[in-house]
This record gives sequence, structure tokens and C-alpha cells, in this order.
Amino acid sequence: MLLAQSVPTATWVPCLEALPLGWDVAGLEASDDEARFWLDSDRDGVHAVEIRLDGGCDTTGATQIPSDREGMQRWERVTEVTPQYVGTRSYLFEGGCISVLFRLSGENRAEPLGFATQGIGAVPRDAVRAAVEEQTDGRLELDPDGDR
Repeated sequence: MLLAQSVPTATWVPCLEALPLGWDVAGLEASDDEARFWLDSDRDGVHAVEIRLDGGCDTTGATQIPSDREGMQRWERVTEVTPQYVGTRSYLFEGGCISVLFRLSGENRAEPLGFATQGIGAVPRDAVRAAVEEQTDGRLELDPDGDR
């Protein structure tokens, strides 16, 4: 709910669909225009993957590739290959952007990048709105009148 409230224009909200063994949710920050959470890995280090939601993303220097998510454009930018594998995978959509920032120091880079694609999902804002209203018996609203 905090992620969605941080970016009221976002039609999609990031979520964790699965958290593989060896990964931990290490932190979450939410402000008026951005929200992010990050994951630590026992193999790839502290803050190995960060998932960020904001109103848009900078695709300068990134390459657009076919998206694995319907209704979203996918952009990839790798900024370092050695000694760490560093880059950003961004999903641009109406009203916002989900970015997956990765800084991987482990030997096997395919697993964490696969996790970034498979384990990190996106939920339609309408579904989050409905869940908030249902779980609070209508006492709370994700988007009070005028914020939709």
C-alpha cells in the first residue's frame, strides 16, 4: 500500500512473487514521489537488488528490448561488467516506472537476473485499491477522492 501511495499516478505496483533461498528483504523507503525496497543476498552481497517505483524513468543509454510484461516497455542498461555486474532493468508504463537496479558480486549472474525477471512482479493499481477497501471493510481507501 505504501508503494502505491507514494506514486499515485502509477497504474502498476511492484511486488515480490517469490523470494529464493538466500535472499532477504533488507529495507523499504517511501516518500511523496518514489518508493523502493531492496534485497540482500548471501551470494551477491548487501543491497544486491533494489526495486524502485516512481513516476517515470531515465532510459538514457538503455536499450529497449521485447518486454516480458504486458502493457510495459522494457529497457536494459548495464554500466559495469567487472568486478561486479551492475545495471538497471526498467519497466515503463502509463503513469510510472518500475526499475530493478542490480549490483551483483557473485560468480553466477544468471540466477539473480532470473530472479529479477521471475520473482519480482507487478500488480495492477486497481487490484491494490480493491484489496485495501476489502481488507478494511471500506474504512480505508488507497486513493481518496481527487487522487485517482
